[in-house]
Amino acid sequence: MSLLVVGLSHRSAPVSILERAALPGDTQIKLLQDTLAAEPAAEATVLATCNRIELYADVDKFHAGVAELSTLLAQHSGVGLDELTPYLYVHYEDRAVHHLFSVACGLDSMVVGEGQILGQIKDALALGQEQHTAGRLLNDLFQQALRVGKRAHSETGIDRAGQSLVTFGLEQLADGEGDADVDTWAKGKRALVIGAGSMSSLAAATLARSGVSEVVIANRTVGRAERLAQILSEPGGTGVAARAVEMVAVGDELTRADVVVSCTGATGLVLSAEAVEAAVQGRRTPLALLDLAMPRDIDAAAHRIPGVRLVDIESLAEASADAPMAADVDQVRGIVSDEVAAFGAAQRAAHITPTVVALRTMAADVVANEVARLEGRLPGLDEKQRAEITQTVRRVVDKLLHAPTVRVKQLASEPGGAGYADALRTLFDLDPETVASVSRADLNDADVKNRGRV
Repeated sequence: MSLLVVGLSHRSAPVSILERAALPGDTQIKLLQDTLAAEPAAEATVLATCNRIELYADVDKFHAGVAELSTLLAQHSGVGLDELTPYLYVHYEDRAVHHLFSVACGLDSMVVGEGQILGQIKDALALGQEQHTAGRLLNDLFQQALRVGKRAHSETGIDRAGQSLVTFGLEQLADGEGDADVDTWAKGKRALVIGAGSMSSLAAATLARSGVSEVVIANRTVGRAERLAQILSEPGGTGVAARAVEMVAVGDELTRADVVVSCTGATGLVLSAEAVEAAVQGRRTPLALLDLAMPRDIDAAAHRIPGVRLVDIESLAEASADAPMAADVDQVRGIVSDEVAAFGAAQRAAHITPTVVALRTMAADVVANEVARLEGRLPGLDEKQRAEITQTVRRVVDKLLHAPTVRVKQLASEPGGAGYADALRTLFDLDPETVASVSRADLNDADVKNRGRV
């Protein structure tokens, strides 16, 4: 396994760097294409969220891979390599697997235990599959990461250690106004949600369940906002009064809103400090702003405006540093360690499978050739005799190969077991192209199967 991850997150970089390094969707696609075109990488995908940017790749050279992936991240993020490098982290092979599994379980999240990261990992895999940059290794890795994350949430109380970034942000706003819980704080308030993506949709639903009187959704694509508003207002949904507006109406809606949540993919500010200040002129109630976008949607200067409370990614990072860690975290760490070991063993065992298949194919060819030669020398054999001789020879070969192939798979699954495949190929003088053809066929089958599972 030659898995490499190069990235930065809220743990390694300040929000100002993360904000500048954020990758829009089209930039992520270009990054994947350029990564695959680079010499060291055979497959790749990118995990980009509001507080992490990570590039995963299967590389044939470690040092060249680190240099190439770091350079590509710098080029596509727009942050110079010299400036970006101090904030980058690198994980390789089993450490890279351990990192992704920890991320999937929420152990590396800003809010420990949050489950939204699972959807983001699923999206990262889907992007790699759509762009044909994720091969067998990354398909297996990300599929298993999703299973490990689900296992952690179902078998432990990690959910009690934290919550979604939306809920955590709303808690910070409620606490800032002296309310004990979000439901008490939100009841009867009018909410404006800017954006209609996954994070904004989660915010709208959370606010609706918390008891706000109205949710207004503003989005550049009004159709998406209308669909979200319809879902929220349906009896089977939250039943809250919800409506959609165009982005040009945000200024007017801001004057009526009590709480605003913004999370768009915009590269510039959506709400300036001047617009916020104009909206609170003459009002008696405070205005609560939650900015979950990266880069930020709301001008940071808005927090200095009287009557305005702003919570953004930077303040959430500071608040999460003091968040309590549940005892279940240790149990999740144990699950991650066990799953990393199992994944490594499975990958090492899979590495030798094409060699074993090639060996058995060669043995079958030898049997077929020898039986054909025997038939030429003994033409008087009847059909029953030929069948019995053929079956006997096959049984002898199968018995001779059974113990070695079973044992070599066991040995190959252990750390340092990669050399057994080479030894097998050397001992039996197997054609490297035959082994390679088995690997390619296996890869194609796995690729087709995994595409239907995301």
